[in-house]
Amino acid sequence: MREIVSAALSEDAVGADFAALPVPESYRGAVVLRDESEMFQGMATADKEPAKSLRVREVPTPEPAPGEALIAVMASSINYNTVWTSIFEPMPTFGFLQRYARSHEPGAERHDQPYHVVGSDLAGIVLRTGPGVHRWKPGDRVVAHCLSVDLQSPDGHDDTMLDPEQRIWGFETNFGGLAELSLVKANQLMPMPKHLTWEEAAASGLVNSTAYRQLVSRNGAQMKQGDVVLVWGAAGGLGSYATQLALNGGATPVCVVSGERKAQLVRSLGAELVIDRAKEGYRFWKDESTSDPREWKRLGSHIRELTGGEDPDIVFEHPGRETFAASVYVARRGGTVVTCASTSGFRHEYDNRYLWMSLKRIVGSHFANYREAWAANRLIGRGMIHPTLSTVYPLSDVGIATQAVHRNQHAGKVGVLGLAPAEGLGIQDEALRARHLAGINRFRPAATAVESAASGARRA
Repeated sequence: MREIVSAALSEDAVGADFAALPVPESYRGAVVLRDESEMFQGMATADKEPAKSLRVREVPTPEPAPGEALIAVMASSINYNTVWTSIFEPMPTFGFLQRYARSHEPGAERHDQPYHVVGSDLAGIVLRTGPGVHRWKPGDRVVAHCLSVDLQSPDGHDDTMLDPEQRIWGFETNFGGLAELSLVKANQLMPMPKHLTWEEAAASGLVNSTAYRQLVSRNGAQMKQGDVVLVWGAAGGLGSYATQLALNGGATPVCVVSGERKAQLVRSLGAELVIDRAKEGYRFWKDESTSDPREWKRLGSHIRELTGGEDPDIVFEHPGRETFAASVYVARRGGTVVTCASTSGFRHEYDNRYLWMSLKRIVGSHFANYREAWAANRLIGRGMIHPTLSTVYPLSDVGIATQAVHRNQHAGKVGVLGLAPAEGLGIQDEALRARHLAGINRFRPAATAVESAASGARRA
C-alpha cells in the first residue's frame, strides 16, 4: 500500500508504473457486520449511533470481473445512504447484497459477505481493469458516480435508472468507496477535476449528480431560466449543489436552512432569498400523526413575501415526511415537487386536493444516469459548480463522521481521507484553482489562508 501512495504522490509516475505495482491481498475498509445488524433493535432512529456500528477492518481485495476496475481510493465522502446502512434502516443492506449475489452477473456472488464495505463516492487512481475495459487504464485519475448497472435489460437503454438491475454502489453493492481500495464498474468512472484536491473531488459525485437529475434533466423538473425553486436543506450535502445549479441555470432559489451560520453559507453562494427555519419556528406537525396546515400557509406567505408574490415553480424535496405536505401546498399551480431521499422518513402524507385541483406534479427522482452524472461532473471540472466540502476526517474516524451527518451537525459535505496521507494533495491545475479558490473554500473559510500558503509553497 505504501508503494501505491508513493506513486500517487509522485509527479513522475505514469500508467505503466501503476500497472506494475503489486496489488495488496487485503485493504482497510469501513464496514458494517451482518452479525451486528440487530444491535439497534427497538431504539429510536435519532438515538442510533453510526460510531458504534461502522468499523474499519482489513478485508480481502476483490479481483476485477469483466467491465470492472479496481481503484486506489485517495478520498471519499459521507452520504446519507451510509447513514442508513450504519443504522440498519429501513432494513439491513445485507439483503441487497444477497439479492445481488443471486443475479446472473459475472462476479456478483463476491458481494455476499458477512461484512459490507460502504461508501458511494471516491476520488482515486485506477490500479487494475478487468476484461473488456478499454476507456480507462492504470494510472488514470478518476472520480466515480454511484450507479452500478450491467445494462442487459431493454428497459435501461433509454434511461439506465429504469434498468431493473440498477443498484447504488456501496449501498446495494459491496466494496464501496470508504476504504483504501474499491471495486467499481468502468461505466461509473469520470475524469477527476484537475483543479481540486483528492478530498474536494470526492465530495460531489453522488449529491451533484442527484441534484442535476432532479432539477435540470428531462427526467426531473426540467428547470428553466426564471423559475422559482424552493430548496430544502440548502446548506446541506444535496441542497448546496441544488442551490448552485439553480443560480447557475438562471433560476431563483428560495433557500430553507436551519440556523444563521447556514443562512450565511447559502448567501455566500449567491442566494438572496433565505428562510431560517429555526428562527421562524416552523412546525409542520402538531404531533406524530397530525399535520398543521396553518404552518404550510405561513410558509407559503413567507415565500411570496420574498419573491414578490410568486409561488415556487419547483420544490426541491428531500427531507420527506417532515416537509412533504408543505412542499405540495406551496408549489405553484401547475408546479412540480421533485423528490428523493426522504431523510426524515419515507412515509409521506399530504392533502391531495392541493395537488389534484391545482394540477401539480410529483416527480420521483433517484440518483442519475451516466450521461447526467457526466454532465454534472463536467460543471465541476469547468469551475461552474464548486464542491461544498466543509470538514475532513481520517478513515479511522469514519463512524464519527457518519454520526455527524446523522445528527445534522454538518454543513455541505463531510469528506474522508483514504490513501491520501493529508489534505490538500492531488491538484493538477493551479491556474484554474486560483481563479475559483473562494468558491472552492466557501464552506471551509479557515482553509483560505492555509491554501494561500500551501499554493505558494507548491509554486516554490
